[in-house]
Amino acid sequence: MSDPAVPRRPTLDLRSLTPARVALGRSGASVPTHALLDFTLDHARARDAVHAAFDAPRLVSDLRALGLVVAEARSQAADRRDYLRRPDLGRQLDADSAQLLARSASHPCSLAIVIGDGLSAAAVHAHAVELVKHLLPMLAEADGVAIGNVVVASGARVALGDEIGAILGAQMVVTLIGERPGLSAPDSLGAYLTFAPRPGRTDAERNCVSNIHKAGLSYDEAAFKIAWLVREGLARQATGVALKDESADRAPRRIGTALPE
Repeated sequence: MSDPAVPRRPTLDLRSLTPARVALGRSGASVPTHALLDFTLDHARARDAVHAAFDAPRLVSDLRALGLVVAEARSQAADRRDYLRRPDLGRQLDADSAQLLARSASHPCSLAIVIGDGLSAAAVHAHAVELVKHLLPMLAEADGVAIGNVVVASGARVALGDEIGAILGAQMVVTLIGERPGLSAPDSLGAYLTFAPRPGRTDAERNCVSNIHKAGLSYDEAAFKIAWLVREGLARQATGVALKDESADRAPRRIGTALPE
């Protein structure tokens, strides 16, 4: 039996803490009209995010303004319909892009960043450049991890970063990509980290920092987690199930130091 001295918080309080659909109320056997209209609007925004055009040239220009070496590439998906119906094509570079990247790969690098449209170009337009701005100083703080190349990829799935990283000779690749839109977050960005990238890597070999958006993970929080995982992943020479995100609990080891016995 509950203690009568402890005041109960009404369920409606939850609506001030989360954009999730809670405490919608009801009208007869259905939801109120305003809740139905909100759902319809959010569903439309999610569909628009999936089909939005990807402005790769603008991203390339903005990233070069940060002093980064940036190249453009695309997957084998010929158009958006192809991309949605054939996920496998979004995981493979087209021949021209592969040749272009091979020519630009002058020497191996510690880290490459791939920025792909994924399932929400809107997320990439809104957050990718700002996240990179916050990430650069955090990577430089401890061990001076330098970004060798940045590739803006159209028609990209997460695994496209594996082929790009392998061509560039990167020890690790970070893929920033638009996540599948939700009804409360059509512009959520995700970051996927893979050590020793190459075609055929599985999701079990990656780390993910997700829900980077206005009502989710902030740029500072996301950049801190990504930088920690990059440094720790290079130190351990592993990502995925072999690398647990303990960024909130301890400082990263310096790259090249041995793990404790």
